[in-house]
Amino acid sequence: MGEQSVSLMMLARFFQQIGTQYGMPCGTGYERRALVVDYAEQITDVSVLAMNRSEEELYDLVLITAEGILYGAVSIRRLLLAVADVRAEMAIFMNPLTGLPGNRIIDERLYQLLQLDFFSVLYIDLDHFKSYNDSYGFKMGDQLIQATANLLRKLFVFPEAFLGHIGGDDFIAILDHHDFRYVCEEVITDFEKIKRMFYNQDDLDNQYVLGEGRTGLNRPIPLVSVSIAVVTNHRQQYENID
Repeated sequence: MGEQSVSLMMLARFFQQIGTQYGMPCGTGYERRALVVDYAEQITDVSVLAMNRSEEELYDLVLITAEGILYGAVSIRRLLLAVADVRAEMAIFMNPLTGLPGNRIIDERLYQLLQLDFFSVLYIDLDHFKSYNDSYGFKMGDQLIQATANLLRKLFVFPEAFLGHIGGDDFIAILDHHDFRYVCEEVITDFEKIKRMFYNQDDLDNQYVLGEGRTGLNRPIPLVSVSIAVVTNHRQQYENID
């Protein structure tokens, strides 16, 4: 223990060394570089590092440090079991259509952002989506939502941004800064490109579909578009997420 570099010697390798004709010379065998991670590292990231090791090191212990001091060690079995538990728990709170974080995780992130010095919350909504569903069916509607989610994933990348799926055609993104205008313009521009794949040529030429309005009569309804509402703490502070 202590603020110094750490080494690892697995028991099986120790026995291999002393089982040679002349045994193991003093001071050898301990220079093997171990996988050392900080206790604050994400467990899923640690599992990737562990499984990317060479085959002969694959089942070595992972050493854990806290502020540079050796904190403990974990076996690959315990690590992978813990990762499985984390993924199973996360799956419960993910939107089943898009795989994005759902309302439980979104609420937690909103509570956390109140502690940030700078934040922007983007509420992203598809306009006239119901009319699209009525005209093209729920299967095509689901595919349009999935395509929208994939577009947003490319523009809101963790850890610089958080992206969640509230449900239906509503999404939320959280930034830790106030420079939101450019990415909003990218969302709108790129959505206008991808939505063309979800309409037939006649509707694209007309720039509307026939749908039932509030009066119950069919009328021209614009094609799906995207709107973004933004709330920031640039000019005022907020005491709660409501």
